[in-house]
Amino acid sequence: MSSPKVFLTAGWRKLALAQYAVDKEILSKYLPPYTVLDDWQGKYYVSLVGFMFVDVKLLGFNIPFHTNFEEVNLRFYVKFKDGDTWKRGVVFIKEFVPKPAITFVANTIYKENYQTFPMKHVWIEQGHQLEVDYLWKNKNWHNFSVTAASKAEEILTGSEEEFITEHYWGYTKIGANRTSEYGVEHPRWQVYPVKDYTINVDFVINYGSDFAFLNEAKPDSVFLAEGSEIRVLKGKKF
Repeated sequence: MSSPKVFLTAGWRKLALAQYAVDKEILSKYLPPYTVLDDWQGKYYVSLVGFMFVDVKLLGFNIPFHTNFEEVNLRFYVKFKDGDTWKRGVVFIKEFVPKPAITFVANTIYKENYQTFPMKHVWIEQGHQLEVDYLWKNKNWHNFSVTAASKAEEILTGSEEEFITEHYWGYTKIGANRTSEYGVEHPRWQVYPVKDYTINVDFVINYGSDFAFLNEAKPDSVFLAEGSEIRVLKGKKF
């Protein structure tokens, strides 16, 4: 059996991740067929994630003016039983990028829910501190910033950080009884100890009324991961 072809290579860097516990009934309508929700110690999380795509290559080729860009997404966690093996993956509610061509390719090929907005980021490294801020304009400007210690640490086995960062599959609902799957390969990441964070996000404007309660909610956890080189494998449908 041949291995899936590599569709995209890139670096994912400085990933800010905020986890919110959500009632599983809210997520059920977004659940792709044949997948089930994956929980962390009884909690069903959505994560607000901001990061940088760097050195993007599509089928081995750079796309002019689309090599480095920001992404912000809201995602949740699922698993899929493939034979005797459970695959742990993520499902995206929405993904924001500043490049229309990326939105077109992602929505067309993978049937994802990308949208294009003006975006920017700020990275400040000074002394023993690292500041990371992701900003996007959807009607108004929204932002997610994290201040962390500048020395990265290994992710502990069995930790919440491991659960959040080590879901290596993407699943998308593409029909009433149809799901697409693709794999993402990357090494184990390191995380920076978080000192503080700011989340100025209108979740209704960005993600709809199902997530209105997040406007008043405090995240259960906030991480800052360094990230790594990644490979996205060509998907399949079932």
